[in-house]
Amino acid sequence: MSGRTLGQASEPSEATVRTSGQESGRPGATVRTSGQESGRPGAMARALWQAAGAEWAKVWSVRSTWWCLACALALTVLTAVTLGGAAATDALRDGAAGVRVTASEPVVSATSFVQFALVALAMLTITAEYASGGIRVTLQATPVRGVVLAAKALVVAPVMFAAGVLSGAVATAAVYLLLSIDVFGGLVALPAADVALDLLGTGVYYAFAGVLTLGAGAAVRSAAGTLTVVFMLLMGLPLLLLMTGSQVAVDASMRLPMFAGLAFMGSTGNLTGGPIPYPAGEGLAWLVAWTAAALVAGLVVLRRRDA
Repeated sequence: MSGRTLGQASEPSEATVRTSGQESGRPGATVRTSGQESGRPGAMARALWQAAGAEWAKVWSVRSTWWCLACALALTVLTAVTLGGAAATDALRDGAAGVRVTASEPVVSATSFVQFALVALAMLTITAEYASGGIRVTLQATPVRGVVLAAKALVVAPVMFAAGVLSGAVATAAVYLLLSIDVFGGLVALPAADVALDLLGTGVYYAFAGVLTLGAGAAVRSAAGTLTVVFMLLMGLPLLLLMTGSQVAVDASMRLPMFAGLAFMGSTGNLTGGPIPYPAGEGLAWLVAWTAAALVAGLVVLRRRDA
């Protein structure tokens, strides 16, 4: 590597690397980079496309991906059905005439709990490579570290989005079927536009949460450390601030990623006991800001520290 060690944070000015079929997606693939070529938009786009293809293959080649997706589906259905049943029971007890529970509303509320099954999936896309030493092979194949992180984000985001939409659709159907039975008085509605917006919002939130987790994983590198940091950011810290009762602390908690996501999704039944007190657009802006900050932190560590 022209006198440079494989694990150094600096990006080599010229390298020829032969990768395995598992990492590159093609047997014996050779990736050549140079300082002059890496600055060309066309070369960078090709490198990003190839790296994303390799990351896509890695995600679907391990069992943990399927286990995380299966757990996310099961948790979404069980949590949404429980919350939907509770909402319908409250409406019946209060004698609220004409009240209907939109079948997808419990799915949005369930994201606060279900998100960690998908967070684990996003976390493993980066921390598993540090644990196994596979990150060195990844950085040999794609020496430009920003491209590596971008490729992982391009894989994590659509996987998380699809998982959120599909699991949400299954859970919405389950809630509708449950609340349609006589014991719940048929207190359920399935407006197509509202359901579509709820499911798309859920998918977008999971995509942001996944990329945020990826950035945190690149910065922290260990699975335990990443899970701790992300849990505190998404759940622990918001709830601690909320429980203080201080208006300043409560306002700060509302701007953390989980509550920002609930605002973006228009959640009315959540851990705050009501709707988030600012519009969906502001919630999206906070999500973008937190995700960008995590990615920047991950990129800085990835470039400065040895693999």
